[in-house]
Amino acid sequence: LGIFWVGQQTQLNHFERADRNLAWIHLAFLAVVSLMPFSTSLLAEFITFRLALVVYWLNIVLLGATLFASWTYARAAGLVRADVPTEVASAMRRRIVIAQTLYAVGAALCVFGTTWSIAFIVLLQLNYAIAPNIPWLRRL
Repeated sequence: LGIFWVGQQTQLNHFERADRNLAWIHLAFLAVVSLMPFSTSLLAEFITFRLALVVYWLNIVLLGATLFASWTYARAAGLVRADVPTEVASAMRRRIVIAQTLYAVGAALCVFGTTWSIAFIVLLQLNYAIAPNIPWLRRL
């Protein structure tokens, strides 16, 4: 959750203002956040079940989708500060898309076993949480 919370805060730092639609998108984000304890608990209880892993992954996908929707809407509605460089805007979208793609890869690994899938997702989350200063990982 911390990773997504930081992502949301990063977006909010680039907004000049908000409107009703953006507020609803962020309320949807908070609603999805409130589902995270359920999906995490389900995965912990049924760690060998692929369905539990898919439910957890869907929760992560919804979190990323709402952040993506927030950024996309804010840019289209002119809510992003004018001084935000285009590199920041493209980096914001790229990081969300790459992260969600890698989470999907992690979920797909459950074909080989949920342990592989969970290990990959945990490593991915550690990468985003720690943000190591390794050149090829910084672009993720």
